[in-house]
Amino acid sequence: MASGTVPGGQCGRAEPPATRQLDPERLGDHLDRLYRAALGLCGSREDAEDLVQETYERVLRKPRFLSGSGDLGYLLRVMRNTHFSAYQAARSRISPDPLLDELAAKLEDRSLIGPQEALDASELYAVIAGLPEKFRDALVAVDLLGLSYREAGRALHVREATITTRLHRARLKLAQALDRD
Repeated sequence: MASGTVPGGQCGRAEPPATRQLDPERLGDHLDRLYRAALGLCGSREDAEDLVQETYERVLRKPRFLSGSGDLGYLLRVMRNTHFSAYQAARSRISPDPLLDELAAKLEDRSLIGPQEALDASELYAVIAGLPEKFRDALVAVDLLGLSYREAGRALHVREATITTRLHRARLKLAQALDRD
């Protein structure tokens, strides 16, 4: 084969990646991982549940065609965009401070053993939600979703080495924030 040729016979042109339709029947396969990512983004169980529902509603609104990325990577991007759209809309609105009862209800997590563990988990998710966006996205993708560094890089559109650096810095910031508390 001559240099500069690509399989398929045309010189210098690569074939475009194949597109496929996102299968709505398979979306439930990613529910747990999306929920963990949403919990990392939002910091509260209720907001995470709402975010996952909004993500699925947005994706199911019309047929989606994917090229190159997997279903989970695409769903993560949609969820991230949905979260930041809602976040920016909420920032533009004035909201009253939560009542103490509402705040206590948000801290409660019945799946944990005791009240101290529930408080610790709630504080951890709040700290994760407060990390800078790039660090938080890397931490959520790898530590909460269980993606490999390569998969996280593809989902976030960065190099694998960038994920490694961002994850290290995110964990360091998380540890420093928890030490202060």
